[in-house]
Amino acid sequence: MIKVPVYNVEGKLLEELQIDEAVLGGRVSAEVLRQSILTHQANRRQGTHKTKTRAEVAYSDVKPWPQKHTGRARAGTRASPLWPGGGIMHGPRPRDYSMKLNKKMRRRALASAILAKLLDEQVKLLDRLELPEQKTKHVARVLKNLGVERTFLLVVAQYDPVLWRCTRNIVGAAMLPMTEINAYEVVRAHHVIFTKEAFEKLLAFVGQSAAPAQQ
Repeated sequence: MIKVPVYNVEGKLLEELQIDEAVLGGRVSAEVLRQSILTHQANRRQGTHKTKTRAEVAYSDVKPWPQKHTGRARAGTRASPLWPGGGIMHGPRPRDYSMKLNKKMRRRALASAILAKLLDEQVKLLDRLELPEQKTKHVARVLKNLGVERTFLLVVAQYDPVLWRCTRNIVGAAMLPMTEINAYEVVRAHHVIFTKEAFEKLLAFVGQSAAPAQQ
């Protein structure tokens, strides 16, 4: 069993939830987690890189000089890859880098990412997150009360535009609703902060698909 602390916005410990590791797969599946992160990064690539070949550069096909009797090496076109400003041989071309990961593997990877953070004691829960004013300083004060000083991911039950505006200017901040959380965002953040409601929904979401793997 893993104990997860639950705090209020003042940083006071209210309770500790006990989470059975089996709910999150029982162990961290490094291979599934790695595949999920690679897939996420690949899908973010635009693949619009391109260089021009000798057929595409803006040069005339006229020979720079006669074939013979000049004392210089033979040259057929200024577009030659051997010349400065000429075409590029075997350069990058537009391509699709996207990869696919089935739903079961995505959930398994998310469960492994959360379990790894829990084992490293980098997950904290907030009983509720209510701000007295729509100001960034109030979110910063909550983070200070929780002892969060590095990059963090704030996970809420549903998207809150007001909370997002108050969070986005904090260095190292990231915020996602529970429905958009993924293994990559969990791993890249040093701290993961859930509202209690979002965490309970997450456990229900990954619970059935994160059954322990057969040995």
